[in-house]
Amino acid sequence: MEKKIRLALADDERLFRSALCHLLEHTGSYKVVFDVGNGVELIEKLAELNGEQGFPDIILMDLKMPEMNGVEATKVIAKKYPDVKVVALTTHMGKAFILNMLNLGAAGYITKDSSPEAMLEVVREVADKGFFYSNEVLQIINGDFHNRNKKNSTSEYDAGFITKREREILLLLCQQYRTQEIAEKLFLSERTVEGHRNNLLSKTNSKNVVGLIVFGLQHEIIDVSDLTDPLKD
Repeated sequence: MEKKIRLALADDERLFRSALCHLLEHTGSYKVVFDVGNGVELIEKLAELNGEQGFPDIILMDLKMPEMNGVEATKVIAKKYPDVKVVALTTHMGKAFILNMLNLGAAGYITKDSSPEAMLEVVREVADKGFFYSNEVLQIINGDFHNRNKKNSTSEYDAGFITKREREILLLLCQQYRTQEIAEKLFLSERTVEGHRNNLLSKTNSKNVVGLIVFGLQHEIIDVSDLTDPLKD
């Protein structure tokens, strides 16, 4: 029997949480281990479960909640529980909200007016690949970075900040290829690929692949088309 992905829900609307819980568990692929109404309750619950089997793999996080909002809660989770994936679940599609969550390392971004199918796709991709951003979200991110670069066209990359090989691996990582797949494509060992990946994380001061996407877009090493039109067969 396939292991179910463990989820937690943080949203201040109880009826919405209940409906979402039913939708997710009805698929048979997910188990909602708990749901809470704000960031304070979320952090407290995680502290109670720390190290136990019921710890969530993914948290669906509303951004506007009382006591502690989703942005502040994500900051805490990123520091204390870096292996837990956070997916923003919100009514807001504003650039500031998206960029803030992406910079905090959020693995995905869903608006509440999305279809159930679209929402399940994001959760499924995050569970499988570690992150997922829709074309719409990526276009907003890319547009913001291009506007910034018009004002300041220089970057660390212009000075050869990363090597050609690191750029190849960065692109494949952003396209959600796994280490083994990258090794096969570039005729490298998995250990070598991991070494390049760790170098990229260190050089760009990134904690995960999401951080590498931010860096790649910001310095125009990659483009949205690189992410939305993968080269996979």
